[in-house]
Amino acid sequence: MAVKIRLARHGKKNFAFYHIVVTDVRSPRDGRYIEQIGSYNPNTNPATIVLNNERALYWLNCGAQPSPTTRRILSYEGVLLKKHLDGGVKKGAFSEAEAQKRWDAWKAERDAKIANKISAVKNASIEAAKTAKAAEAKVNAERAEAIAKKKAEEAAAKAAAEAEAKAAAEAEAAAEAPAEEAAEAPAEA
Repeated sequence: MAVKIRLARHGKKNFAFYHIVVTDVRSPRDGRYIEQIGSYNPNTNPATIVLNNERALYWLNCGAQPSPTTRRILSYEGVLLKKHLDGGVKKGAFSEAEAQKRWDAWKAERDAKIANKISAVKNASIEAAKTAKAAEAKVNAERAEAIAKKKAEEAAAKAAAEAEAKAAAEAEAAAEAPAEEAAEAPAEA
């Protein structure tokens, strides 16, 4: 029986996540499997990978062949490196302590890379939020300035209209006063 380590698709349309499964080659993609050894969620940044390294290593040592994507995931998680180091120990190329030291060094380097990526993504989102807030403040300031200018123009137009009305009323009052005086004068005579 040929055994493969591959991904089984789950989730919904346009939001898939995958189970990492050990399965017979002849079974369908999402069908029956021998064992589920992990999951992979590409929807997060960075992608979330949960993997049982011991079981993956066991199945690789039993002869299971990973699919190309699963091979990259296993390499990213260090399962293939662990298999390589175990092979070196079995051949006598180096001791178990040296293999463990190499594994720990690689693991520390990988964890540092992941932490840097997470902090870079977080910093980028913070910077994007700051930029968006600054742009929004600028737009709001421009709107407030335009509104203030419009209100000042309206107030000036209203004041001019009131002054014009007042001047017209005064002119009318001044025109009526001599006419009233003229009307009063013939009545006295």
